[in-house]
Amino acid sequence: MRTIRNIQEMLNCSKKAHLQRKTIGFVPTMGALHEGHLTLIRQARKENDICIVSIFVNPVQFGLKEDFKQYPRPIKNDLNLCRKQGVDFIFLPKTNQMYPEGFKTFVTVEELSNQLCGKFRSGHFRGVTTVVLKLFNILQPDIVYFGAKDIQQAIIIKKMVKDLNVPVKIKIMPIIRQHNGLALSSRNLYLSKEERKDALVLSQALGAARNLINTGVKDTQKILSLMRRLINTKRTAKIDYISIVDSDTLKSIKVVVDNCLIVLAVWIGKTRLIDNAEVSFPQFYV
Repeated sequence: MRTIRNIQEMLNCSKKAHLQRKTIGFVPTMGALHEGHLTLIRQARKENDICIVSIFVNPVQFGLKEDFKQYPRPIKNDLNLCRKQGVDFIFLPKTNQMYPEGFKTFVTVEELSNQLCGKFRSGHFRGVTTVVLKLFNILQPDIVYFGAKDIQQAIIIKKMVKDLNVPVKIKIMPIIRQHNGLALSSRNLYLSKEERKDALVLSQALGAARNLINTGVKDTQKILSLMRRLINTKRTAKIDYISIVDSDTLKSIKVVVDNCLIVLAVWIGKTRLIDNAEVSFPQFYV
């Protein structure tokens, strides 16, 4: 495994791979790797000649009062995990390489970026799409792998790729959960023992929605009301949003339809967690 910090060096390696007719699978991360990331890496390793993982805590997608400085950075452990998975290249750039003095260009996907998490994290998705497009240009991957837990992010990136004719295929892989249902997240490291128990209510609320829908209930307000009541029973929980939305536009819908999304963001103590489930008839599963 080779670790590269220089943009031009990484670009040269990518160009060389394509000249050799090798395919590149890419997994973009902010580090603090867990089994969710490793699942993406294994898929990239399986489907491509070369597997590249980037580790970059992107300052542009964090708000002023968010956890950029506190975000976990266990780089030695991350590198060991990648090595064990057979990763070929780690791209580990410094901030001043990605955003040199005088940097003024940003990428925004209109409408999709202002909904759901975008309402609560101003500028967040502008930062995400900007860094992701930069990484696409540097690494020139054939296939890029994202986890479905960050479903709004994945949908926005797919739209950016389509609109800007970026020659890359986006694959969205299923959410990886602990045996108790908690979706894996780097931010789970922030949770205390009590908060970790309370955090289970996110997947429980999605499960309750699943059961209600499977009994024939399609009124989204009834489903959302049940979810809110369940989440509000937890002392440490505070809801940012719960919504049932169209999977293309991310706009709220009044009646459940096939392939719509149930999405939520909930604070557990001082930690903001997101989760979601796709509705697929006749049944869907969390």
